[in-house]
Amino acid sequence: MNIPAELKYTKDHEWIKIDGDIATIGITDFAQGELGDIVYVEVETVDEELEREEVFGTVEAVKTVSDLFIPLDGEVIEFNETLEGEPELVNTDPYGAGWMVKVKFSNESQVNDLLSADAYKELIGG
Repeated sequence: MNIPAELKYTKDHEWIKIDGDIATIGITDFAQGELGDIVYVEVETVDEELEREEVFGTVEAVKTVSDLFIPLDGEVIEFNETLEGEPELVNTDPYGAGWMVKVKFSNESQVNDLLSADAYKELIGG
């Protein structure tokens, strides 16, 4: 299972790449494997200010629909619109082309609450 060391993670199986005050967010390899074939990603929160743990969108797989929770307070500034036509990128490239949103986060101290790759491995029993 792929768990890149340079990323941060949440207990809700999202990964976060921090670049200055911008966080790129997607779901982990583990999460996409558990969900199965992704058929739709919906994000209608672009340009909205959200607080940590609020739902920023949903991901729909053949068997289920799951909420996506924002890991940091901030404004959703971009949605990966490629996923509208190619939601399967979440399955095939979860840490690359399958990213979901970019967030301009407002509370840097929350980054310290995110899980390291090792802590995330422990969470999923890796």
